[in-house]
Amino acid sequence: MKQILLVLMETYRRQVKSWSFILLVISPFIFIFISFGFGYLSSTFGESSSDQIAIVSTNKKIAKQLRYDKDEITLKYHSQKSARNALTKEKIKGYLVVNQNDSQLVARYVGKEKLSTTQKSNFQQILQANQQSLNVQKAQLTQGQLKALARQSILEQQVSKKGVSDETIKTISFTITIFLMYFILITYTTTVAQDIASEKGTKIMEMVFSSMPAQRYFYGKILGTFAVIATHLLIYLIGGGAMYLILPKLETSKKMFAEYNTMIGKVVSNLLSINLIYVLLGVIIFTILAALCGALVVRPEDTSKAVQPVIYVVLVGFVGSLVFGQNANNVIVKVASFIPFISSFFMPMRLIYSNVSLIQVGSSLLILLTATFGLAMYVGRLYSGLILQTDDVGIINSFKRASKIK
Repeated sequence: MKQILLVLMETYRRQVKSWSFILLVISPFIFIFISFGFGYLSSTFGESSSDQIAIVSTNKKIAKQLRYDKDEITLKYHSQKSARNALTKEKIKGYLVVNQNDSQLVARYVGKEKLSTTQKSNFQQILQANQQSLNVQKAQLTQGQLKALARQSILEQQVSKKGVSDETIKTISFTITIFLMYFILITYTTTVAQDIASEKGTKIMEMVFSSMPAQRYFYGKILGTFAVIATHLLIYLIGGGAMYLILPKLETSKKMFAEYNTMIGKVVSNLLSINLIYVLLGVIIFTILAALCGALVVRPEDTSKAVQPVIYVVLVGFVGSLVFGQNANNVIVKVASFIPFISSFFMPMRLIYSNVSLIQVGSSLLILLTATFGLAMYVGRLYSGLILQTDDVGIINSFKRASKIK
């Protein structure tokens, strides 16, 4: 056990301290912060006074109501002349003059461009509400008549639990899960295969195997790589949690989080579920298979060819899950969710889109765990025969030769 821990720590230390790992981990955070930074700068410098609309009215009450957005609308100008001069000097993009003729409100907009649909709708609603108040006053209606006029129609909605909103949440959760799986697998399978291939046939490995069994060295190597991947995911979890707490407090993202807070919470709960176990187990079993492929080549430059079968299996799971998408009850999806390797793509899809019994989930996990441990033991037994081979006899012959070594 001590020997396995030594190999584990050495593998972990070497990979975590590499610049490739550091850049791989921080690049998503850099991208996110740059995006928010540009968004903040554009909103800061883009919100100039020339984009504002001035409200000109002798009725201060109505003027204040019409200023529904303090960034877009200003009450700075109190006469048409001052507003007209401001428009000429491009200090504002337009002004809205509101007058009351007898018991009727008359509003006239003057500007460089037409009001947007939202702005026009908001102004009309506010003016209509005030016009209604004036109409009631002029008509001198009784309390009963006022109540009758104030009566509004009722619109009820009955939405099923599997509405559009829920489907959107499921789609986002599923997309993040499979893309995370694909990104990690493509990155680490190639890395592991190249690392194993670079050690093959060296004098150092002969010295290592003279002091410890090759099987233990292999287990330490795989566990070290898994520790690196776990660290990678943990950093993403901590960083994501920090952003989840910080971004709602920033001006650039406060509005978005307030609007989509419920959706974001549900997506996070879908990600931090049993799906995470499938991601981890999928990464482990693919890493072991990649290590086997890396040990089958003689030259490190041939690693890309040897690891292609692993990439193909990853693509089958990734593309297959995208193709079937929301059709989680398809027979192919149900069968694939129990097949090791690709079950890490298909079972999370079923868990997100449909109700899966605990027996099915337990059976799928048991099959995946058994396949992972079985593959690890099998490759560990072959490892000595594979890693010490220096003859270029081809991948298949190398595998056959290693299988005969006891």
